[in-house]
Amino acid sequence: MTHLHRWMLAAGSALALLAAACQTVPLTGRQQIILISPGEELSLGAAAYKKTLTSAKLSQDQAAIDMVRRVGQRIAAAANRPDYQWEFTLIEDQTPNAFALPGGKVAVYTGILPFTKDETGLAVVVGHEVAHALARHGAERMSTGLLTGIAGKTAAIVFGGGDPQTEQQVEQAFGIGAGVGVLLPFSRHQESEADEIGLFLMAKAGYDPRQSIEFWKRMEQAKDGKPPEFLSTHPSDETRIKRIEGWMPEALRMYEAQAR
Repeated sequence: MTHLHRWMLAAGSALALLAAACQTVPLTGRQQIILISPGEELSLGAAAYKKTLTSAKLSQDQAAIDMVRRVGQRIAAAANRPDYQWEFTLIEDQTPNAFALPGGKVAVYTGILPFTKDETGLAVVVGHEVAHALARHGAERMSTGLLTGIAGKTAAIVFGGGDPQTEQQVEQAFGIGAGVGVLLPFSRHQESEADEIGLFLMAKAGYDPRQSIEFWKRMEQAKDGKPPEFLSTHPSDETRIKRIEGWMPEALRMYEAQAR
């Protein structure tokens, strides 16, 4: 077999792999490449969630815990993933933050509650984070690592790793920080997509989507020269609000439809 034939065979195999890995993001229709199976993704998410809760201090504020679970269940119903085992946890931490992992594992930090103010504001946050899980943004980022070689041990994570470095890469891919609960950056494109999907989820769950703009304005006012971790890699506030306004007519149609 000549070098050309070997190259053509390898290229054909690679194209077949990429074709099989092509997925469609719910609600936006964007095409993405994911090389990690849903089963592997769920397993990694469950392990990361368990590890995070082991080192976290859980809130004892029953009223706030009930609110997080109430909002979470409504967003979960709108997400329409009965195969997910939904869990909603409130962590005692002053970081204004939250995250959601594959399989429906969601954590909210008490530090973000002063900004959410009420259930509708909380629905903005939970909807945004659940959107990351629905869109498989973590698995997409890990797949990018596999394709580019940037994430050095990503293959070991997916196919049987387990050392601390690879565990940290899993946590980063899913947007959480080991032990400290600091949001790690998704791409700006993924953040914008989570804004869009999250807006639709909260509207379908019966929360007024117009309040999302007020929440992001409150977060902007709290920056005081330095963006909170929750906003560190998100689109600029002007860009975010302009995009949300563009999606608002469709979100309002969803909101009004479920209210009938």
